[in-house]
Amino acid sequence: MVDMTKVANIILYMLHKQVKGLNNKKVELMLFFMEKNHLDFFNQKIVNEEFIKDKRGVKAKNLSEIFELIIDEVDLDEDDERVYFIQELLDFLEIDIVEKNAYKELNFSKFEEDFTEELFSKDEFKTIHKVVSLYKDTTVRNLANESFSIDKVRSAELGDLIL
Repeated sequence: MVDMTKVANIILYMLHKQVKGLNNKKVELMLFFMEKNHLDFFNQKIVNEEFIKDKRGVKAKNLSEIFELIIDEVDLDEDDERVYFIQELLDFLEIDIVEKNAYKELNFSKFEEDFTEELFSKDEFKTIHKVVSLYKDTTVRNLANESFSIDKVRSAELGDLIL
């Protein structure tokens, strides 16, 4: 199960570090590189998200669904577990739906909470910091292109599990 508290705190950290163009797609791609890097070096994930190949690179299997529900402003039954995930994000973040020409995206801003480094192990925080430092000024398109530089992504079929 995805650790939404950690996801929200990573977004808070990216806001603190002034990551450019931070929307839902960039969050997913940044999380992909964090999870991949941490898995490569420490054989474990940070937020426990799964990533699948799509036509534009990779997408977070669970988080993309949560983001789409927010974008589409879907009313969920209160016993739907996805309500918990959405509420967990909203406890930490202000989330705005921004309408572009042909699509909608989510923009994030700090609510009341600050980034909590103590949620993460020393190694997890180093991974998060490394990926944010490396890609903070990179566009979503270039991040997606970067994901295609990974053999496993290139060789996978659409919809295949990458991580």
